[in-house]
Amino acid sequence: MLGFWRLHNDYQSYLIEKVAPVFLSDRPLVEQYEKALSKLYSLDLDPLKPIIEGYYSHTGAPAEYQPEIFRSFTLMSELKIHSIPKWVRMLRSNRILANMIGLEPCQTPGVGSHYDLVSRLWSEKPEVEYESLHSLHNYNHKPRKKLRKNQKQPPRHPGIIQKLVDQALQGRTLDARPELLMQQIFAKIGVEPSAKAGLLGDVKKLSVSGDGTCINSGGSSYGIKFCDCRDKGIFNCHCKRRFSDPGARFGWDSYHEKWFYGYTEYILSTYNKDLKQELPLYLRLVQASRFDGVSAIVALTEAQLLHPEFPYDSFHGDGAHDNYAMYHFLNECNIKAFIPLNETNKGNFKHPPYIRVDEKGVPVCMAGHKAVFWGFNKDRCRLKYRCPLATGKIDSCPHKEQCSSSDYGRCFYIKPSWDLRLFTKLPRGSEEWKQEMNCRTSSERVNKRLLNDYGLELSRTRGKKRIFWWSVVHSLNIHLDARLKVSGFSFIKLLESLVATAA
Repeated sequence: MLGFWRLHNDYQSYLIEKVAPVFLSDRPLVEQYEKALSKLYSLDLDPLKPIIEGYYSHTGAPAEYQPEIFRSFTLMSELKIHSIPKWVRMLRSNRILANMIGLEPCQTPGVGSHYDLVSRLWSEKPEVEYESLHSLHNYNHKPRKKLRKNQKQPPRHPGIIQKLVDQALQGRTLDARPELLMQQIFAKIGVEPSAKAGLLGDVKKLSVSGDGTCINSGGSSYGIKFCDCRDKGIFNCHCKRRFSDPGARFGWDSYHEKWFYGYTEYILSTYNKDLKQELPLYLRLVQASRFDGVSAIVALTEAQLLHPEFPYDSFHGDGAHDNYAMYHFLNECNIKAFIPLNETNKGNFKHPPYIRVDEKGVPVCMAGHKAVFWGFNKDRCRLKYRCPLATGKIDSCPHKEQCSSSDYGRCFYIKPSWDLRLFTKLPRGSEEWKQEMNCRTSSERVNKRLLNDYGLELSRTRGKKRIFWWSVVHSLNIHLDARLKVSGFSFIKLLESLVATAA
């Protein structure tokens, strides 16, 4: 059963009570943990209890110090400690670190208690997980064929994206996924408080970006042999083996142009233009070989169910998302698409346009000049373009009288429904389009923070469960970083004011 749960207000009082005397006697010691103290003081874990309470038995010994263990992981991530055994030794030998999570050094939970919390939050049957870890699996060689620079690994099953779109539009989702509880925790204590603080901008008109990042597993791709082929003189056999990370696969890293062994994490993020702040909204760990276009459909469907109060206004993705099924899904969900045309698909129209257009869907006049975008007509659901001569973009035109004698110039009208991929609601190549596409890099900056700033791969973690847990903890710290930056809160200043008042 779930043991005693210390409320957030009580934890804040405890933290001040324990740290204030140390601050008076050894101020530099406290100041080196200023950011971590400010984060933990601001992190409210009260909404966490009703979410996880149902996952604890109503009988047996109570599970103690659950919010303290969660703070322990958060502090561990902030201090860039990647070994749980090492971290437990630090907690038991450093009083201020133990006080920061809400305990005395003699009370700090052990290594097993930390791992037990992670396993409890992973909604997969223990017998299934045990069977996967201890059974034998096929050995797969690292692929030899290399793809081109920035070339994505193609989907293994043609037509799978359209099938997923059809299922998503019918309301079919994967509610039994093992990471669901961790996603709900991140949504409740990470995303929602940031939304209330105004860090996401206008939550009724969210602009999201989607991208996958490669995560190397700490496990070996060779596994452990249990066959007797070596005794027979066969050293290069393909017999089944046992792997420490049976879920890991080989995938193509298009940025570093190499094959990697691990997983792909697909992340939906948003960018606040006013605060110039990017934040993760949704996390999903999939196979390394999974195509981003496939992950995007699943991610957008699940994310909107996790955050029904945040309607998405636009979606930004790279060329891996450039397919008709994706545009159809976004159009049905009333989400604007900002996706660059894939180099391999340029010029491939679903329906030939009745007027001459360039590769970005912009009408071209008789003289070969691009027409000027003149707005979107909501009543008739069509894009309006005008003559470049009439709008002052060119000085003269030899076809002026032949094209249109009106001073207003000839107008071109295009309906996005003719070709959702080519004729987007905000025309490709326009200034508005370019400004929106600049927001797409927010997902890449979030990926960079997870991998480089917080060292997601440095822990050499094995298994989808623990890798995904650490990505949740690191993403929570990214949100806490943003909250402190915007609010300007400092635990040291709070202590200074309390000391001055007491004096």
